[in-house]
Amino acid sequence: MMPITANIPSAISLSLAFLLLTSCMKEELPVPRHEPGNVKTATVNMESNYKWQIFYSLKKNTIVSQNLKTAWDIAFETSPQGYRIILNTSKAMFAAMTSHTELNTINDTAGFSSNKRWDAPSGNLDSTAIGNWKTHNHVYIIDRGINEMGIHLGFVKLKVESVNAEKYVIRFAFLNQPTEHIKEIFKDSSCNFSYFSFDESGKQLIIEPHKNDWDILFTQYIHVFYNPTIPYLVTGCLTNRARISTARDESNPFEKITYQNISQYSFSSDINVIGYNWKTYTSGTYITDQKKNYIIKTSEGIFYKLRFIDFLNSAGIKGNPMWEYQEL
Repeated sequence: MMPITANIPSAISLSLAFLLLTSCMKEELPVPRHEPGNVKTATVNMESNYKWQIFYSLKKNTIVSQNLKTAWDIAFETSPQGYRIILNTSKAMFAAMTSHTELNTINDTAGFSSNKRWDAPSGNLDSTAIGNWKTHNHVYIIDRGINEMGIHLGFVKLKVESVNAEKYVIRFAFLNQPTEHIKEIFKDSSCNFSYFSFDESGKQLIIEPHKNDWDILFTQYIHVFYNPTIPYLVTGCLTNRARISTARDESNPFEKITYQNISQYSFSSDINVIGYNWKTYTSGTYITDQKKNYIIKTSEGIFYKLRFIDFLNSAGIKGNPMWEYQEL
């Protein structure tokens, strides 16, 4: 039998090699610790008639810009290949394609109600009211919707003439008015859309901030209820389609959601994932559901958890969403 002492040098060598290997592995494969940010509370004032659209940055915890919701009518996709056009659904705008190819042949809204369309609440640019205008030469009737007082803003007839990498060309006229206006709308790829108002014979506007400078938008918009199908004006929170995807969590308490939970979520690029139904109107007031949590992922790979804690200010006036959020 071989003495046990004869294996001692080999055992020592193996032990030293194992210690050196594990020591090396600890240095080469560190496990980083993810430190969450502080919980922040924020609020904005849309006013009780919801007349403001408010762009907000979670990173900077500040309002980036705000505008009257009546400031614009339609907006144009800004990428070089872009051609899609959206309506300002915060005014409950609709559009209907006609069978006409010339503006001056349309003098009323006959057939509009049965043919009107609205933009998809999800923000899907393949499901807009105007649709792919490049496949035909038809005129649209545009319902400009209502202002914050509920006053109807009239109808416009619109024809989109062309688009290229730099600009769009449109023609429009107000219903029952003979004067036609030809306008160029120039693309600005630093923003998701270039905005346009039919007021004052038509004008291009700067509405949206730089697309990398904001995360969420407080606004009214059209939501669709089904059985029966009813497009309805709601007030809520939309996300920046260029940089934000969102998931919901109604199972875990806000306090228990951590960075380690992220792998369990399915994120969506739909702009209305947060939407409006974190609040309900009950017994003459608004109640906020604090069990509805939202996980927000930015294009930089930063994650936030967010929940709403009120829709009323300290005086009990609506239109003042308040939320708390934390970088995970």
